[in-house]
Amino acid sequence: MATATELVARARALQPVLRERAAAADQARSLPAETIRDFQDAGFFKILQPERWGGYEMDPQVFFDVQMALAEACMSSGWVYGILAVHNFQLGLFDLKAQEDVWSGDPTTLIASTYQPVGKITRVDGGFRLSGRWSFSSGCEHGAWMFLGAIVPPGGEGDPPHMRTFLLPKGDYTIVDTWHTFGLKATGSHDIVVDDAFIPEHRTHKASDGFLCTNPGQAVNRGPLFQIPWAQVFVRSISTASLGGARGAVAAYAELARSRVSTNTGKTAKADPVAQAALAKAVGDIDEMDAVLHRNFDRIMALLRAGEPIPMEDRIRYRYQSTTVARRCADHVNGLIRFLGGRAAFNSNPLVRYWLDLNAAQLHVANDPSGIYGSLSGTVLGEDVQEVFV
Repeated sequence: MATATELVARARALQPVLRERAAAADQARSLPAETIRDFQDAGFFKILQPERWGGYEMDPQVFFDVQMALAEACMSSGWVYGILAVHNFQLGLFDLKAQEDVWSGDPTTLIASTYQPVGKITRVDGGFRLSGRWSFSSGCEHGAWMFLGAIVPPGGEGDPPHMRTFLLPKGDYTIVDTWHTFGLKATGSHDIVVDDAFIPEHRTHKASDGFLCTNPGQAVNRGPLFQIPWAQVFVRSISTASLGGARGAVAAYAELARSRVSTNTGKTAKADPVAQAALAKAVGDIDEMDAVLHRNFDRIMALLRAGEPIPMEDRIRYRYQSTTVARRCADHVNGLIRFLGGRAAFNSNPLVRYWLDLNAAQLHVANDPSGIYGSLSGTVLGEDVQEVFV
């Protein structure tokens, strides 16, 4: 089994080839199969996979460090890796039968997703029938299974509707090519269509189980990793690529700023005190966000290993901190690119891809802090806060 240090080193060793593939991947609007194979060969998808299926079952900090290193070279690569790899964690929360359905034949099988709660559900004997159309399924062409979100109607009088994730094999859904975007072009985040597919009960995961940590998979996957609330890992899988992308953008900016001299003023970018301040703030904020990410999961894992619950106010604060990452990173790069003059508008400028990708990443619903403002402020004010996706 690889160590955390070895896994991050492998991710950094892949950076040159990811940079070389980036333009072609953007044009294809999908990561090449070779990149996914490289991730498989490096063991990256095993980081959050249960040990019973040959996974490493490591702490999430390792997963995030690998994701950041990949995104530093190519944000689409880091984004798709984060999405596909976090599903190995969620499948470990499913009933053992569902894990066997996916991994008994091939434990390297990958799952894509779109959790939009737009599916139409009908209860039937033994499970559900599902139909609908979902958007934004990143990396869907590389998965053999799919997680889809839907609201399950009440099962009886007085029962509330509730959110579930539904697991479907590739033959039960269709990919519709829709991904024509200004950023994260190579993520291939196409639409998914399902027409009246049957999903057995054991291939569903209740959002309430993810919140309460009463997941059926915990009966067999008993390590501390699978005691983590599902949302805590998921939201960070969405925001962390931006940290890597911001680091890549800062490096690209610095390379250009070292030698840039304005043809209009004759001044160098590196001598401009306003540009110096913008660069210093970007470097400091990226380091701070990285440190908060690690601190939060260090605390989570320490509590779980001690058999103690994670305080609800901490869970809410951790989610809020995750939601702010993409916007803060995008804001910094939006500021830096202005100091490179008119030449920054050319696609040949290496900062452009990061700039576009970061501005696309901040549009994801999990990267919108407005949805958690009220809950975080409520905990500070001593109110009774009802928040479940934390």
